Amino acid sequence: MSGIRVEGLGKRFGTRVAVEGLSFEVAPGEVFGLLGPNGAGKTTTVRMLTGLLTPTWGDATVAGISSRHGGEDLRRKVGLLTEQPGLYDRLTGKENLLFFIKLNELDEDAAWARALGYLERFGLKGREDEPCGSWSKGMRQKLAIIRTLVHDPEVVIFDEPTSGLDPDSARTVRDCIAELASEKRTIVLCSHNLAEVERLCQRVAVVKGRLLALSAVRDLRRAGHALQIKVAGDAARFLPALAALPFSPKALVEGGLLRVLLSDEEQQPEVLRALIDAGARVYHATRIERPLEEVYLELVRA
Repeated sequence: MSGIRVEGLGKRFGTRVAVEGLSFEVAPGEVFGLLGPNGAGKTTTVRMLTGLLTPTWGDATVAGISSRHGGEDLRRKVGLLTEQPGLYDRLTGKENLLFFIKLNELDEDAAWARALGYLERFGLKGREDEPCGSWSKGMRQKLAIIRTLVHDPEVVIFDEPTSGLDPDSARTVRDCIAELASEKRTIVLCSHNLAEVERLCQRVAVVKGRLLALSAVRDLRRAGHALQIKVAGDAARFLPALAALPFSPKALVEGGLLRVLLSDEEQQPEVLRALIDAGARVYHATRIERPLEEVYLELVRA
C-alpha cells in the first residue's frame, strides 16, 4: 500500500487563489484529517489529489502515482466519497453498484462479492433490489460508501462520511474506517464533526486557502496553555485583574472555575500572582487539554 505526498500544491481560478502551497504526507495505515471552513479549499485539494483538477503549482503523489498524469491508473487506486452521494434514483442499489463496477472495468464476480459483504455489514442486504429513490438519506449514504470501496482502493478519501446517519450506522462507518486503516490503506477524512476527527485521526491539517496547522491531534489540542483555576467565591470578579496583565490572556468563567488561555507556560506565575494581589483565595490551578474545536476555531478565525 502507498501513501500520499503533497509538495507545494496550489490552484488558481482566474485571479483567485483557492489553494496555495500545501505540503504534507499521509502514511499507509494513517487516518488523516483535512479540516477547514466552507470555502477553505478542501474540495479543490481533494480534486487535485484524485486527478480531477490539474494543479497550478506543485504536485501530489497518491498511491505512487502523480496526480498530474495518473488518469485512470490513479482513479483505480483511489476511492472518493463526495459530500453528495450522486446515485441514480431510478436504478436499484444493485444496479448502481454494477454500473460502477462495469464503468471501472472490474472483475464483476469478485467486485460483487465484495459489495455483498459491505451490503450486509451496513444493513442493506435484502434491500439492494429496491430503487434508490425510495431510500432514506442514511441508506443512500451507506450505498455511496460501498460504491467508494467496491474496487478495493489503496487510498480512500471520505467527505463527511457519517452525514445523515443514525448513531448506530455512524459507529459502523467509523469502525469500517478504522478497519481500512488497519489494512494499511491510506485514509483522508474531511469533516466538520470534530469529535469524530478526534476519535479517528492521528494527525490533521487545518487549511484556509493555505496550511494553517499540521499536527498530531493531541499536540494541536495542547497548542498554547490552558489553565483552570478554582477560587473562593465569584470567579467572575477577578476577570478585570487578568485583563490588566501585559499579555492580556483570554479568560472566562466555566462552571464556577476560571479558565485562562496563555501563549506561554511561563505566564502561569504572573496569572496566579495577579489573582492573589486582587484578593483571590486560590484553591488549585490545573493545566488542561483544550478541546479540538476551540483550537480549530482560533486558527480559522485568526
